[in-house]
Amino acid sequence: MGMVEAVILTIITASTPLLLAALGELVTERSGVINLGVEGMMIMGAVSGFAVSYLTGQPLLGLAAAVLAGMAMAALFGFMTLVLVANQVATGLALTLFGLGLSGLVGDPFAGMPGVRIQPLHIPVLADIPYLGLLFRLDPMSYLAVALTIAISWFLFKSRAGLVLRAVGDNHQSAHALGYNVIRIRFMAVLFGGAMAGLGGAYLSMAYTTQWLENMTGGRGWIALALVVFATWLPFRLLLGALLFGAVGILQLHAQAFGLGIPSQFLNSLPYLTTILVLVLISRNRLTMRANTPASLGQSFVPDR
Repeated sequence: MGMVEAVILTIITASTPLLLAALGELVTERSGVINLGVEGMMIMGAVSGFAVSYLTGQPLLGLAAAVLAGMAMAALFGFMTLVLVANQVATGLALTLFGLGLSGLVGDPFAGMPGVRIQPLHIPVLADIPYLGLLFRLDPMSYLAVALTIAISWFLFKSRAGLVLRAVGDNHQSAHALGYNVIRIRFMAVLFGGAMAGLGGAYLSMAYTTQWLENMTGGRGWIALALVVFATWLPFRLLLGALLFGAVGILQLHAQAFGLGIPSQFLNSLPYLTTILVLVLISRNRLTMRANTPASLGQSFVPDR
């Protein structure tokens, strides 16, 4: 049972940064903007959170710094694509490259330093329940990720503001004609996506591990992007998808530890092979894709003068 609990806990911790980053990208894409810079925002959140928590000894300040770093990167993306009407795909790719390079420069003095860990909770009585008790011994950010999944689902489908956001993503010209400020709504969605990506990055350097390593996101930003498509832009499917991808990543590590004779290079590629396979299978169901895909996704908006 101890082994089973350990595997389940590691799957949850591995899926949490994916879920946080993907939730932010889901809201961004629901507004009609596709930001391929998730990896760059995550890595900047990771280095900023680690550096500030290391220098101050306060994990909350580290999380705040990670959020601000992610939002700063997102603001740069938003200015380029929404104000200057640059190509969203090219700008997102450039943002990822910029974030990876800048994080290496900023994080170089902190390489190998011991970090400040976000301590897991231990809820009395509930944490001692057999089997189910492990769900009450998680770190606060894992609970936050689930709470945000519920909150974002309610926001998108039960609130007026969420309806406006989805309207902008489905038909920005009609939303503009109705008097909604498309640029402002999209900019706020982009900033939220950056904040969530920064939180996901901070989780890697402050909870998943307690150290800073260059390129420590390891492609998780790209997996988060794929998760949004896998979930067909629905938050609760995103939660299930994050657990699935987290399980694939963790189980390949256990497979290596058991010495199954499978080449380690193949096992390391499993999360990405799974990403490709899932995207191919999802794309075959065109009815589902059409029903949930924001119709204006990736399309630039220039208001009438």
